[in-house]
Amino acid sequence: MDTIPEENYSVDWSGDRPKMPRTASERETLTSVLDWHRHTFELKCQGLTPEQMALRSVDPSTLSLHGLLRQLTGVERWWFRIQFAGEDVPMLYYSDEWPEQDFDDTGGDVEAAWAAWREECARSREIVAAASLDDVGKSRRDGEPFSLRWLLANHIAEYARHDGHADLLRERIDGRTGR
Repeated sequence: MDTIPEENYSVDWSGDRPKMPRTASERETLTSVLDWHRHTFELKCQGLTPEQMALRSVDPSTLSLHGLLRQLTGVERWWFRIQFAGEDVPMLYYSDEWPEQDFDDTGGDVEAAWAAWREECARSREIVAAASLDDVGKSRRDGEPFSLRWLLANHIAEYARHDGHADLLRERIDGRTGR
């Protein structure tokens, strides 16, 4: 079996991401892994046009990179600001009348969506920096408490899942894959 040169099927974007420490405190490990996944998502979208960002995977799915960007922005706000910190801020890309707005409406400005995502990530980092891993938020949906530790682990899983989606979408758009 012939081997395909790596440059034909893979792009090594690893040098553009923060290093994850192999020996660190629990907090540093959790926040570093989360930031690594945030950067991974951004790298998987790098260099695409708004039209490419809005390209959907396959019918009937509404999955697109622009939709994922909007969804992750909303998730940052919902979990860190609204659920954990108790901030009274409006939801993004969601309403009871249009719950799938983040994926259904990708005609908006991609640069504005990136700016909103970066702003939400920065606010999430501030909230995490000011809290203990044992601090507790309370779910507005079911009233159940959750720790910041759980929230960080849950958010890592959310980004990891969507990084995989982004990899498949990017490969469909221009054939690029990466780590």
